[in-house]
Amino acid sequence: MRTLPATVVLLATLALGAQDHAGQYADADIAAGARLYAAVCVSCHGPSGTGVGTVDLRRGPLPRASTDAALARIISNGIPGTGMPGFALGPADLRGIVAFVRSGLPETPGRMAATGSAERGRTLFEGRGACLECHRVQDKGSYAGPDLSDIGRTRTAGSIQQSLLNPSLVMRPINRPVRAVTRDGHIVNGRRLNEDTYTVQLITDHGRLVSFMKDELSELTVSTVSTMPSYRERLTPDEQSDLVAYLISLKGAGQ
Repeated sequence: MRTLPATVVLLATLALGAQDHAGQYADADIAAGARLYAAVCVSCHGPSGTGVGTVDLRRGPLPRASTDAALARIISNGIPGTGMPGFALGPADLRGIVAFVRSGLPETPGRMAATGSAERGRTLFEGRGACLECHRVQDKGSYAGPDLSDIGRTRTAGSIQQSLLNPSLVMRPINRPVRAVTRDGHIVNGRRLNEDTYTVQLITDHGRLVSFMKDELSELTVSTVSTMPSYRERLTPDEQSDLVAYLISLKGAGQ
């Protein structure tokens, strides 16, 4: 993972100060940290913070992170020689996740519930949000992005919201954009469905399944930058909640 420049980490840790226990953190920071934890931390540390060995993020102690500044450095830089990578988070996100962890993981991210209106969210999804231009729900929409028909079964409200705010940060490897160029110059853009040593299978923006032998290609590029725009500035916080409420309601066929 890419780490933050030392100056950014220093500014962030100064902003965090020396707060080391619950009760000294802004509710907004804790809530933001809960969403981010659900997006990037819960897969390893688990909803209760006990998913990695003897580490207990909820109860501690955390010898390597006895202060907020030390915890911020670990989140930013990782721990060499362990499974803990570094995360390139901005100061606000870093402050939020530290606040959430120090407050004892007050709300389990895996059980976070959307607070918006699913009905208004559907109107946004199909209208001004232009989500159907890339995504598909049941028999509507495009194949350019992942099918969202059952996203409410597979993702939490917190992780969905983080995808809306910072798509590249939480993009799953299977959803990364791929550009394949054959030896005769034919270009295929799409999403990777499967890949092994010798072959790669893609789904194009038009929903066509394509399989290549790798020795047929002159170029195979997998991007770590999502083609999905951030909705942080495009939608108000209430509209974001509405959109999350709609997406979390999607449970697939027969929902």
